[in-house]
Amino acid sequence: MPSRLLPVPDGLDGVRVDQALSKMLGFSRTFAAEIAESGGVLLDGRPAGKSDRVRAGEMIDISWEDKQPPTVVPIAVPDLGIVFDDDDIVVVNKPSGVAAHPSVGWDGPTVLGALAAAGFRVATTGAVERQGIVHRLDVGTSGLMVVAKSERAYTELKRAFKAREVEKIYHAVVQGHPDPLEGTIDAPIGRHATHSWKFAVTPEGKDSVTHYETLEAFPGASLLEIHLETGRTHQIRVHMAAHRHPCVGDPLYGADPTLSARLGLSRQWLHARELSFAHPGSREWVTFGSDYPADLAHALEVLRAD
Repeated sequence: MPSRLLPVPDGLDGVRVDQALSKMLGFSRTFAAEIAESGGVLLDGRPAGKSDRVRAGEMIDISWEDKQPPTVVPIAVPDLGIVFDDDDIVVVNKPSGVAAHPSVGWDGPTVLGALAAAGFRVATTGAVERQGIVHRLDVGTSGLMVVAKSERAYTELKRAFKAREVEKIYHAVVQGHPDPLEGTIDAPIGRHATHSWKFAVTPEGKDSVTHYETLEAFPGASLLEIHLETGRTHQIRVHMAAHRHPCVGDPLYGADPTLSARLGLSRQWLHARELSFAHPGSREWVTFGSDYPADLAHALEVLRAD
């Protein structure tokens, strides 16, 4: 088991334990928090939690178990729809409960594992567990994803996403009625200060821009069409929660559990509805669409019946 005994430098005086480990040892904040939560951090000989504060000159004793790199395990996902497939790309309709790719701490099904189980070969560029992945959807978010099969597709699509040349349209049901009914949320997003798995609007975050328009209004909720200009982790969920209209069914960002239960939701009402981009082979503009899955459609029916 690796371990280190180090003095806390002056520049980290007063920061959280997980942040200090990240700065001193290059760990991710998530991994650093896991070490602290498992009892692997001592400050001057006393156990320290992830949110405790370090002081300059204290001796920090860290012990941890190295994480094995995640690997793609072929696991069939019957509900994964193949929307389009050619030599360059495969566009899938991802169900909720499926991650885009393997990661530390996730042992459920993945898009890459489902494609491997179905006999698809994807681009080999990138980290082994993320080969072919040019963008992602949250585990609890359903809808459209494109995966690169050729190396030229991987390179071109990564460039296009970075250059904001891909049109991404989502539908979301949020609590309340946004005022104004359509608008733009331009607010930087970064990691939450006290929660390892959350993100938040923070001055130190990355620029994030979300455009929304109200499609339908119900008693206590609204169906929105959302255009993402950027693609930050949890962007829609964070921006709508910061706007005081969290996605229905999303307790992590403040959704009302009573409303979620009434609508039969066990995840956020958020769906990647439409995806458009220049095909990396033909250069033709292509657009793909996705219908609502059964759980989201049922929730809408209940809202419309109110």
